[in-house]
Amino acid sequence: MNTFNAVVRVVMVGTLMAIAGAVAAQQTYPSKPIRIITPYAAGGSTSVLARLVGQKLTENWGQQVLVDSRGGGDTIIGADVAAKSPPDGYTILLIGTTLVINASLYSTLPYDTFKDFAPIATLTINEHFLVVHPSVPANNLQELIALAKSKPGQLNYASTGTSTHLSSELFNIVAGTKIQHIPYKGGGQSITDVIAGLVEMTFAVPTNVIGHVKNGRLKGIAVSGKKRLSALPQVPTFTEAGLPRFDISSWYGLLAPAGTPKEVIDKLAAEVARILALPDFKEKLDGQGFAPFVSTSGQFAALMKADSAKFARIIKTANIKMAN
Repeated sequence: MNTFNAVVRVVMVGTLMAIAGAVAAQQTYPSKPIRIITPYAAGGSTSVLARLVGQKLTENWGQQVLVDSRGGGDTIIGADVAAKSPPDGYTILLIGTTLVINASLYSTLPYDTFKDFAPIATLTINEHFLVVHPSVPANNLQELIALAKSKPGQLNYASTGTSTHLSSELFNIVAGTKIQHIPYKGGGQSITDVIAGLVEMTFAVPTNVIGHVKNGRLKGIAVSGKKRLSALPQVPTFTEAGLPRFDISSWYGLLAPAGTPKEVIDKLAAEVARILALPDFKEKLDGQGFAPFVSTSGQFAALMKADSAKFARIIKTANIKMAN
């Protein structure tokens, strides 16, 4: 009996210590600077978003937030750095839909997309904006489709990653066109080349092209999603323009290395939800062409699974193959 009681006491003490440790972790976190890894080239939409989020985290928590741009390898390099970082909540990954697309696109990855990350929360949902060079003789979507069909394989689109690549391939599938893929390493150079007329068109995150459409350097054709961009209300949605089957969007979200304490994940998720509800933050997002997208950790995990399956179907239909 004495031995049994001793074992019970040990178990109870261990349980209480674990609970106390979890509570302490939640109460003391964060106690030092936080690093947000963005696996894209510096200066793009993710850098803007990371700085906006980091600023709000610093204001509320009093800890510096460092944005660490680790572009290259179709986000694989930066994602791998994040996956292999200590699971303590001080290194988090800000990444888009590319994370789950790569799970189907590449035969091998240095990490497991669904086992090596702990989803925290989504940040934004981003529509895909089709823009063309002003010299392209098409002023709306139907004219562009007719032009592309009259010149199969002669029009080119620039892509800067798997998300924009798959947008363009889905467009080819549902519109019955054959526009050629021109890959780029970064969004800045691809947009520069479309502005210069070296490539006819691209699908882009709205924040990267809104200013160029407003000043006439690019021509806005259509935007995905259920409503028009408030920054460019004259540009119709694909559904309004006669292509409702072009139903695609992407998200940005925060993930931590697997094994990060649940209490830290929950604290980060609650803070993200608070930030996304701030009127000034929503105004800044709107000005960049972003829409706030609130989710729990569980909802984010389910979204990742669903989107992985959806993009896998597009990859298979378009017969896209990537060499590892």
